[in-house]
Amino acid sequence: MNFMKTLQFSMALIAGITCTVAHAADVPYPTKAVRIIVPFAAGGGTDLIARALGQKLSEAWGQQVVIDNRAGGGTLIGSEMVAKGAPDGYTLLLTANPHTTNPALHAKLPYDTVRDFAGITQIAASPLVLTAHPSLPARTVPEVITLAKQRPGQLSYGTSGNGGPQHLAGEMFKFMAGVSMIHVPYRGGAPAIADLLAGQTQLMFGSTFTVIPQHAAGKLRALAVTSPQRSTALPNLPTVAEAALPGYAMTTWYGLFAASATPRAVISKLHADVARALKTPEVIERLKRDGSDVVANEPAVFDAHVRTEIENARRIVKASGMRLD
Repeated sequence: MNFMKTLQFSMALIAGITCTVAHAADVPYPTKAVRIIVPFAAGGGTDLIARALGQKLSEAWGQQVVIDNRAGGGTLIGSEMVAKGAPDGYTLLLTANPHTTNPALHAKLPYDTVRDFAGITQIAASPLVLTAHPSLPARTVPEVITLAKQRPGQLSYGTSGNGGPQHLAGEMFKFMAGVSMIHVPYRGGAPAIADLLAGQTQLMFGSTFTVIPQHAAGKLRALAVTSPQRSTALPNLPTVAEAALPGYAMTTWYGLFAASATPRAVISKLHADVARALKTPEVIERLKRDGSDVVANEPAVFDAHVRTEIENARRIVKASGMRLD
């Protein structure tokens, strides 16, 4: 009897999933242009991913996909636009780690990070790269730590903004190494690396997208990656953990969201189309070349990842004493 009930339940579940997938495929979406809001300045890693994905989706849909850069407020400005926008799937958010760090850094947000967004998929993951201006007399992570101890409060590191993975990476580095450095936040990765190239800052925990070309050209010096394992894009670089700080790890994630009240059929359609775009050989190769790995997980899995990242950020902020600058 129990076996029959289990079998009937399983068949009903499979039928329900099949109907949902079929229904999602039949959703008349999109019938007009889709806007992807990127809460960072143009030219950074998140923006480059958005444009690569947007091009593929535009080709698949036969509709224009507009990338709308809304930098500022530590990603709060652009994120709020999606959280409070029409829940119809035509205004999406492509963001990164600040989305899950902000709840740990702000007593009050203009939205609820978990309640007001529906995850579509995690697009990719990649390490950051501890990078130095060539004029800095330090060629290894231990040498950076030694120099920072010799010059407390004199070395500066730029980031793509308050509360992002670059900021977390820098504050965790300071905490674990026992050094004092100045945090200089910018409105995106592009202006941050521009000032590093100009020698206005000495260090940066930069995205692989922006660091790799400058390192290859000899304009900046890449010292180590922040991921637990070495990067396939920069195999000769050690991890920060193996170079000097055991246990150190920070990985950047990029993900796509819609407003939480967006119909589930639209979310399913978006997920299927985005996953298909991400799994094309040219997108995989493009992201891999820039140091990122495609993820393309299910919406429920991505939502769970967001909740886990919020808790991780709270632990890091509390342990390091990190604050907004």
